[in-house]
Amino acid sequence: MGANLIVKLRSGDQQNGSARSKSHRSGFGAKTPAADIVKDVDLTGKNVIVTGGYSGIGLETVRALAGAGAAVTVPARNREKAEEALNGVEGDVTIAVMDLADVASVRRFADDYVSSERPLHILINNAGIMACPEARVGPGWESQFGVNHLGHMALALELLPAMRKAGDARVVGLSSTAHIQGGIDSDDPHFQSRPYDKWATYAQAKSANALFAMGLDSREQANGIRAFSVHPGGILTLLQRHLPEEEMVALGWKNADGTMPPAVAALFKTPEQGASTSVWAATSVQLDGMGGVYCEDCDVARLADDGSQRWEHVRTWVCDPESAERLWKMSEDMLATA
Repeated sequence: MGANLIVKLRSGDQQNGSARSKSHRSGFGAKTPAADIVKDVDLTGKNVIVTGGYSGIGLETVRALAGAGAAVTVPARNREKAEEALNGVEGDVTIAVMDLADVASVRRFADDYVSSERPLHILINNAGIMACPEARVGPGWESQFGVNHLGHMALALELLPAMRKAGDARVVGLSSTAHIQGGIDSDDPHFQSRPYDKWATYAQAKSANALFAMGLDSREQANGIRAFSVHPGGILTLLQRHLPEEEMVALGWKNADGTMPPAVAALFKTPEQGASTSVWAATSVQLDGMGGVYCEDCDVARLADDGSQRWEHVRTWVCDPESAERLWKMSEDMLATA
């Protein structure tokens, strides 16, 4: 997929988990706009699904991929909001109804898509919720784990026939630097016997997104499906809607007057820049023959070391195939009850 780019490997880069891949010099940077990623890419004839594709970086992902010629389907919980947001986006964009918090809804959407007999070339699991008040979805699942991980896992599994038909498909799951706060608590993933912590469960869900990509890639690469996880970077969007202003000030993301500190502004990205790593992972020929890796800033992420900053590189617990297998089996059991 994508333009014929020359891959030059950096000598000495650390490996990202078990995929034994090395970072590239992709030619793009942390703040490359998503449209630049596909400037020389022709996606005519490619079918794409982008969850959460009507706000923030999801909207910019749709704009870039549709602009490159792809036929993009945006499953949306609120069709009216999606229609309003996507009005004016150029290209072939279709809206369908789906709610990631409702696995039956996910399965209906996927069944309809598979029944259409269209091949699916790219699935971008972009939608998500962050640091929200405690809530339950499905058969009592904690909402962040349920929506961000289990809903997307159900979607990907139900869409496998369409992706296998494509013969060359990619799945991109949005993880986050939040994964550094911790991995999966397999004893109590839904906070049933411990106090709810909105950041701990967000970290768990984002770790799950990365581990799911590993698990899916290991199972489906023989069928032509490769999976990746990406950290889009720091971006202020509706994802922060559950955070009060005073908390964002305490986190250092904003000043008391609502402005952004210069150091944060230099680090954070616009939504269009935040979409670039998803678009790169979905289309770049530099990733041909690879999968299961965690990407950031339009590159395969380095494994973190003592010199890594809090917001960069990937931690070992989301690059561990044994952890990916434990999560897969646990999640399969959960989905079987939904």
